[in-house]
Amino acid sequence: MDKIPFMPPFFCSFAATLDAYHTFVESRSTTRERYDGAMRKLLGSSLVVMVALAASAQWTNPAADVPAYFSVLPKRPMPPVLAGQQLTGPYFSHEYQVTAYRMAAQIPAVLHQQPCYCRCDRQLRHKSLHTCFEGTHGATCATCMKEAVFSYQQTRLGRTPAQIRSAIERGEWMDVDLAAAAL
Repeated sequence: MDKIPFMPPFFCSFAATLDAYHTFVESRSTTRERYDGAMRKLLGSSLVVMVALAASAQWTNPAADVPAYFSVLPKRPMPPVLAGQQLTGPYFSHEYQVTAYRMAAQIPAVLHQQPCYCRCDRQLRHKSLHTCFEGTHGATCATCMKEAVFSYQQTRLGRTPAQIRSAIERGEWMDVDLAAAAL
């Protein structure tokens, strides 16, 4: 029979502590390995998703992304465009803002059939360019005003709402000079 060597009590507690420390380190390294593995999977998955999104962008067609509009005349009366005393105050500090609203008031059915490229259909739930001029949004947005002035000018030239819409979709409204707009 082997004789067990004598260990002083302080050494026994040190050995137990050392054993507990090794057990802790081993469990921690296992946890760390699991964590590292999970992070690698997450980062790898994220990379795959980002590459897929970047690759799919080449197949999107921005020209097909036309904002909301109506292709036909409204069947019910539309809400009126702001007019008269409503065209005063902080939203109408420039003459071109008032002019744009006056032009819009003369062609409400045409505006009803036009998209608005400020994308207010997404944020404000507008249904067409006409909706922008039912409130003060049109006065604070150069895109809305330029499209309304463009629509008015094209209507005066005898263009149909469909022809005007095609021109708006091509971006022809961007060349409108609001300061030079006149009834």
